[in-house]
Amino acid sequence: MTTKPWYESLFENYANKYDKEVFTQGTIGECDFIEHEFKNKKKLKILDVGCGTGRHAIELTKRGYQVTGIDLAEGQLKKAREKAAAANLNIDFYRQDARNIAFKNEFDVAIMLCEGGFPLMETDEMNYQILKSVTEALKTQGKFIFTTLNGLFPLFNSIEKFTAEEGKEGNAVYHSNNFDLMTFRDRNITEFEDDDGNKKTLESNERYYVPSEITWQLKTLGYSTIDIYGATLGAFSRNDKLTPDDFEMLVIAET
Repeated sequence: MTTKPWYESLFENYANKYDKEVFTQGTIGECDFIEHEFKNKKKLKILDVGCGTGRHAIELTKRGYQVTGIDLAEGQLKKAREKAAAANLNIDFYRQDARNIAFKNEFDVAIMLCEGGFPLMETDEMNYQILKSVTEALKTQGKFIFTTLNGLFPLFNSIEKFTAEEGKEGNAVYHSNNFDLMTFRDRNITEFEDDDGNKKTLESNERYYVPSEITWQLKTLGYSTIDIYGATLGAFSRNDKLTPDDFEMLVIAET
């Protein structure tokens, strides 16, 4: 019997609870920033990687953009389709692995927010494959906007303390964090209730990246402009200089 990776187990029946997590509450402000980056060009084709329940895809579609969402978790996609239908929006949501995206040279922009697959993979090679696959889905002159975990944060701060302070009742709980300086991976115990009220415990493993690593990986994929900022929930800004106190970083790359 093959054991599912922790991230597949987490998201297979977690769509309703996911929408109530603290880290999903910044959709409007994040889309404001994204739209500004688009310069209001409504004809852009946008790929939402790791779209989850479709919160960014739905909001951007409401604003007149053409968005396609992909995710590995069918439960998340089912919720996304239901939310889009309730809003009378026609959005294509597909079950795809971000490491092997079916689209090639098709989109003007890709967004991958709130750890949309990257950096949850078991190995650095698998994480890199996500960046490569997204890049291949973009047109020659493409733009890639994503957030990821800031490797500077755990050098100066406690991940366990941060997640405890940021959480609220009913959200997933993270403890027994073990950050490895050799691999920049945080292994922790994640406890949560799924949408049916079943209590579950998972051994999670997330990769934190320092800016120079992200810059180098994107350069190898052909990006000529790579900007990295702090990622404040619901308030992304190019004026937000990345510091060790930012839990996440915002990356904006152009080919």
